Amino acid sequence: MTLPAGNAIIAQSGGPTVVINASLAGVVEAIQESGLAGSIFGARHAVRGMLEGHLCDLGQLDQDSLNKIALTPGATLGSSRDKPDEDYCRKIFEQLSTRDIRYFFYIGGNDSADTCRIISEVSQNAGYELRAFHVPKTIDNDLVLNDHTPGFGSAAKFVACALMGDSLDNKALPGIKIDVIMGRHAGFLTAASALARTEHGTGPNLIYLPESIFDIDRFITDVDRVYSKEGRCMIAVSEGIHNAEGTSITQMLAEQLSGSVERDAHGNVQLSGSGALGDYLARLIRERLGSKLRVRADTFGYLQRSFADCVSASDRTEARESGRAAVQAALDDHIGASLTIRRTSDHPYTVEYVPVPLQEVARKTKVMPASWIKDGCDVTEDFIEYAKPLVGPLPVIGSI
Repeated sequence: MTLPAGNAIIAQSGGPTVVINASLAGVVEAIQESGLAGSIFGARHAVRGMLEGHLCDLGQLDQDSLNKIALTPGATLGSSRDKPDEDYCRKIFEQLSTRDIRYFFYIGGNDSADTCRIISEVSQNAGYELRAFHVPKTIDNDLVLNDHTPGFGSAAKFVACALMGDSLDNKALPGIKIDVIMGRHAGFLTAASALARTEHGTGPNLIYLPESIFDIDRFITDVDRVYSKEGRCMIAVSEGIHNAEGTSITQMLAEQLSGSVERDAHGNVQLSGSGALGDYLARLIRERLGSKLRVRADTFGYLQRSFADCVSASDRTEARESGRAAVQAALDDHIGASLTIRRTSDHPYTVEYVPVPLQEVARKTKVMPASWIKDGCDVTEDFIEYAKPLVGPLPVIGSI
């Protein structure tokens, strides 16, 4: 086995997380230890940096520096929401080939896997040996073939802690509280709010995910039922909830207000960065159940992604190991691959890292299994058992 001699480049893409830099550290240190490449470049702001030549030298980083970077939230190289097509990737390839780059490591979600796939195909068609590896990352936990993805466990811990504290607040001053949580098509992160439930009455009473149809009349009935019994109600809602026609409630609201919707570079309706959904649901409850009710709504937004000091230990470890496993895949002579995390045991909790062809992950989305959703407004115990080792210990509380 003769591996191509040349340089390596690493980039981070999509929404930052609290552990994405651990994956970066894992790739760099594994290349340094193995001698896989000569120079190790980092691309500033992902594909945009590769296209414009905004690179930095990562090969000079010592272990102490890498350890500090691994503990730092956010994407230290900077990220990008650009969605490269074949022409864009061909221009990237031209830039990479001039620097004799033979190994490309891209840390990101399913669109990042697709970028790796396209660049790999462009280089092969040009007769140039460049090997592309996708390192998994997303708080949405929506990469297929993965049991879970780096970034999810820590974001889920933030959601669980936030709902725990918020429900204690709501218990002290009873009312109806709505928390809107990230999740366009996959409801894993919102579902993690169920981990906040304790014997002290914390956590959400109702959970709504994008995998289920959101029916307004059913929603009001659910809230009325809980509030009538408990005198208060905590609600966790995914930002991507949609009606029976498949239209997100946020999109419906935007069209009603302005006749148009804001879309990102991927063509997706912009869901985050607005409190419109929470405000709408709060107003709806007052209109249907009583104008004097104490109803409040918060939209977590980007706070969930890189919240410092709310990190799952297993998440940080697995993020770093995923980076190292991508380098090992290169050393094992894979032409290109997406690294996946597979659970090998529940008790004790263990995982393995398995490289798969890029096209098996690229642009595909995993969603919550129907068997983990209960009555359209809750999650099952099977989900709780799945999520517990990914999140780790939560605060211990008491009550009088």
